[in-house]
Amino acid sequence: MSSQQAPQASAGHFDEFRGRVAGAAAADGLAPAWRSFMRHLGAQTAQDLNLRRDHLQRLIRDNGVTYNVYADADGPQRPWSVDLFPMLVAESDWAQIESGVRQRAQLLEAIMADVYGAQRLTRQALLPEALVRGHPGYLRPLHGMTPALGSHLHIAAFDLARSPEGRWWVVSQRTQAPSGLGYLLENRNSVALQFPQAFEAMGVRSLAGSYKALIDGMRAACPALDGGGPKRIVLLTPGPFNETYFEHAYLARYLGLTLVEGNDLLVRDERLYLKTIAGLEPVHGVLKRLDDEFLDPLELRSDSSLGVPGLLQVLRAGHVLIANAPGSAFLESPALLGFLPALSEELLGQPLQLPSLATWWCGEQAAMQAMLPQLQGCVIKPSHGQDSPVIARELPRKRLDEWAGRIMRAGEDYTVQAYMPLSQTPIWHQGVMAMRSVLLRVFALSDGKGAWHVLPGGLARLASRSQNIASMQQGGSSADVWVLGSSAAQTKAVTAQTQTQTQTQSVAAAPHKRQSAISSRSAENLFWLGRYTERAENAVRLAQLTLQGLNGEDQNAPALLAWLSQVAVDNALVLPSVPPASQSRRVFERALMASLTDTSHSASLGFTLLALKNAAAGVRERLSQSQWQTIVQAQQDFALLSAQSLGPRQRDLPGPGYSVSETLRTLEATSQRLAAITGAQSDRMMRDDGWRLLTIGRDVERLGTLCSAMARGLSTAAVHDNGGYRALLALFDSTITFQSRFQQRRDLSALLDLLVLDTDNPRSLAWVMQRLGRRLRQLHEQHQDLAQSLADTPLWALAAVAPGKPGPDTVALTQALQALAQRAWAMSEQIGRRHFSHASENRSVGA
Repeated sequence: MSSQQAPQASAGHFDEFRGRVAGAAAADGLAPAWRSFMRHLGAQTAQDLNLRRDHLQRLIRDNGVTYNVYADADGPQRPWSVDLFPMLVAESDWAQIESGVRQRAQLLEAIMADVYGAQRLTRQALLPEALVRGHPGYLRPLHGMTPALGSHLHIAAFDLARSPEGRWWVVSQRTQAPSGLGYLLENRNSVALQFPQAFEAMGVRSLAGSYKALIDGMRAACPALDGGGPKRIVLLTPGPFNETYFEHAYLARYLGLTLVEGNDLLVRDERLYLKTIAGLEPVHGVLKRLDDEFLDPLELRSDSSLGVPGLLQVLRAGHVLIANAPGSAFLESPALLGFLPALSEELLGQPLQLPSLATWWCGEQAAMQAMLPQLQGCVIKPSHGQDSPVIARELPRKRLDEWAGRIMRAGEDYTVQAYMPLSQTPIWHQGVMAMRSVLLRVFALSDGKGAWHVLPGGLARLASRSQNIASMQQGGSSADVWVLGSSAAQTKAVTAQTQTQTQTQSVAAAPHKRQSAISSRSAENLFWLGRYTERAENAVRLAQLTLQGLNGEDQNAPALLAWLSQVAVDNALVLPSVPPASQSRRVFERALMASLTDTSHSASLGFTLLALKNAAAGVRERLSQSQWQTIVQAQQDFALLSAQSLGPRQRDLPGPGYSVSETLRTLEATSQRLAAITGAQSDRMMRDDGWRLLTIGRDVERLGTLCSAMARGLSTAAVHDNGGYRALLALFDSTITFQSRFQQRRDLSALLDLLVLDTDNPRSLAWVMQRLGRRLRQLHEQHQDLAQSLADTPLWALAAVAPGKPGPDTVALTQALQALAQRAWAMSEQIGRRHFSHASENRSVGA
């Protein structure tokens, strides 16, 4: 591909591709880094790059990388947007960035220590007291608190921009819960695959070592609460509806942390505990991903349901490490940037290496008066909060005057910053190279001992077509950031060294390994993931049987129609008010097909598939990417196929025209997706207590459904009808086995032998009960009573036919089946009370 095809950056912007301000002359045309990258592209055509872009987008979609947009009319989730081309940072540029970011991280830590300690800066008027104490993010309850090892901050993010002259400037900083660490790792993994030769030859710096240093530092700083044993660190997320929830789940999986929500944690006696299915387990460290104000409803926002009541008291007692320590939100105020040069001289004894954009906090009268004549060429930002900035140069005169009035009336609420055109980097857009404004987010990670590591990369945020604001919420995109080293060999050596250290430390830590704790919330989600998977399979199979029975050779058999009607009502495939199939087959058929996709109906197939996906989302960190994607596709494909096969067929018809054949095809496609989900649950998940709860959920659902269906078959005499006999075999998915074993027999004893008594048939009641009892015993000894209750059922004696006996007592057998179904549903409630609720005072506390 020729570099001549790349357009110029907009006038007044630095051109990253050419390494100069737009329009300036240059000897060779391209920046050295981009010249090397283009050389590795070689003779790549636009078609070749389009294929790579399509592969990248497919990879992002298949990996389930999403970014939630609250205001998106198309739904809360959308695929993460990443460009094909990386942003390239030369070694000399990175040396400047790395040194400056490390210095700024040290400075912010020193400011935090003073603000919550001696408060010398405010007493000496180096930092306005109104800017600190007047900020809603300043937490008075934490004044005087000294965090573990004296470190308030463990992660700091800085947004950098390059001026038209090529110099890097700090635009903003984030310390509460800076996002991007997970997305930039996904960007790296995905984009590097598109250009493997260039990635290797250009010596791109590795990211993995910095993440390891972060967790090692946190673990070292965590208080020792249990005699020096392994320390448990959790990642606290607001939940699946947060805009960056994918990143939370991704980071938890990558870092080996337990992903928790606020209601997974509990405070007792100034200690923080994780609610697990085995009791309460101590928590030593929290990597938080939610803003400070939501952390503790007892001392902060009382309406917060995201935090943990009493968490701040645990922190003050020194019994937990929280990264970052609460109370750093005032550091994110853009107003602070204007005071950092003097603070750096005071606290560090050195000038700032990376300058900040000229900034005026309008709470100071002199600063406001100096700024107002320049307002038209500036950017207006809120001093508190993170509302979108306003570019004054784009405002008409009337609006500009209105803003000037607001600033004069409430100056402390506004900060004005000099406007600087962002540098522009090349992207691949709609088959051609284009230029977009870019903001670079760089992360500093603490090792817990006072030293800071700057992640050798970052998250490049790209503005939309003509904007100078790079924001994902405003339709922007992202790019991987390649920090170039001196050689590929150097990068390989660093990577090899990191891997060797990891292996050595893993071996040394082996004796301290213990099974990962499963939070009660995750356990409940896994339990219901199993139940919803089985419920969806049963609903699909019952719907198929019903539609086939209503249109097959036995469609006039009264016993079959009665059984189909009652089982459909029992499983909420149709409402009880719908006339049974024996009275009106077509009305019953139409009602069944209409209810399949009604997601407002809590037992419909569409609702069940959506609930299955939501339960899986709650334990996404425990699922492989392929398993998660299969679940998402199953729900989406059913919704799409249903819209095509179950929707209105002709506009002039008074109601929707339903096609039985198309509905059956949709159900068969859904059945195949569910089979893949079941296979992944069986073969691709760790056999821990979480997996046992998943299988228990499946077995409980299967036992209750099949017992009820068999009881209905006996009470309606469908077992004595050829059509009903075949339908029961199909529901138990045992038709082929029955034919191979019993050929053409149609007696009740053969049916009961295979579907009730056979412990080798995974669909028989005996097999399900046997596995359910075994899983309950493996899960916890307190389930011995539940397991024993299954063994005590009289079902086996009632179903077995002794020699010379004409047949089983169908009335007694029906009652036993109904009682066993009720026992299965009651067992679900008992499991929930024992494992998913910790309201009882008599709970065990683990070591």
